[in-house]
Amino acid sequence: MFFGGVLFCVGAAINAAAMGVWMLILGRILLGFGIGFSNQSVPLYLSEMAPSKYRGRLNIMFQLSITIGILFANLVNYFFAKIDGGWGWRLSLGGAMVPALIITIGSLILPDTPNSMIERGQRDEAENQLRRIRGVDDVREEFSDLILASDESKKIENPLRNLRQRKYRPQLCMAILIPFFQQFTGINVIMFYAPVLFNTIGFGSDASLISAVITGTVNIVVAVCIGAKFGLDGNAGNLPAWYAIAVVSFICTYVAAFAWSWGPLGWLVPSEIFPLEIRSAAQSINVSVNMIFTFVVAQVFLTMLCHLKFGLFFFFAFFVCVMSAFVYFFLPETKGIPIEEMSRVWKQHWYWKRFVTDADYPNDGYEMTTPTIVTNV
Repeated sequence: MFFGGVLFCVGAAINAAAMGVWMLILGRILLGFGIGFSNQSVPLYLSEMAPSKYRGRLNIMFQLSITIGILFANLVNYFFAKIDGGWGWRLSLGGAMVPALIITIGSLILPDTPNSMIERGQRDEAENQLRRIRGVDDVREEFSDLILASDESKKIENPLRNLRQRKYRPQLCMAILIPFFQQFTGINVIMFYAPVLFNTIGFGSDASLISAVITGTVNIVVAVCIGAKFGLDGNAGNLPAWYAIAVVSFICTYVAAFAWSWGPLGWLVPSEIFPLEIRSAAQSINVSVNMIFTFVVAQVFLTMLCHLKFGLFFFFAFFVCVMSAFVYFFLPETKGIPIEEMSRVWKQHWYWKRFVTDADYPNDGYEMTTPTIVTNV
């Protein structure tokens, strides 16, 4: 988190002071690295710190914070754009230093996770930390699980290579397919169309702002309604008011559905299903796949729109159906299960149990549970 905040801060400063395109590109590259570090570390930090019964709601706060940040950024951009002289864009780009400083300073204030303290050999401090964040005195069983998880992780010399083992097949599939499906919900497509649709309703020059505010506030597909008009001749024209209002309603429904499901859960589920010995490596794959397909969708969208027209929305609708079936049949429920005991959901699953056996994780389906009691020495 610290390195992510620092890189984001430096990138924002370079963009704000840009004297040429090369400075804007350099700043964007640093911002990208900052986002990568943050997306890698924050969900894992939340999953390791949160009690199992609160893990879901705390991780959903991660997505909520992102949507609030996007909404706030759009509002700030709107007002800075009205500054006379045309230099408001520097304030918009430089304003990114504010959240960057918050995450940088916050990373220095936030306590370490018990897992990271155990990894550094600070077992007494880790046990005290676990008592503090759990709010109970008896944490021996969970602390024993963490100790065993740490011992297992130290045996792994190459986590990325270790991911190819058969027993990690479920986690590897989820690390790749969940971020892939999240991008192929078509959420970015709505961001392309919203300004045109809201402008048609009559918001005029403020269409981009209004669309950002509504999509950010509401945060399956509007395929038929948009495609029927936009796909016939490629020209938006003027939509009837009732038609445009109906489309806006579908957009709000779509964004609300995304914000309730694939938005937060696309980050929550991968962050809680990885064993400690492969956690960082698997999360790095999850973030990388997400960023790669974000780039792919953004690059091919306009080309696909020109060729497929309204069929593009049926393309995304198809993926929504596929991902819904995938989640229903292949993603087990993880609610209320301690993160270090997550292997039992794979052992009990109708399909994944062929990859995860009792020999891989003994002790009656619990990955790291043991009757051993670890006490301070």
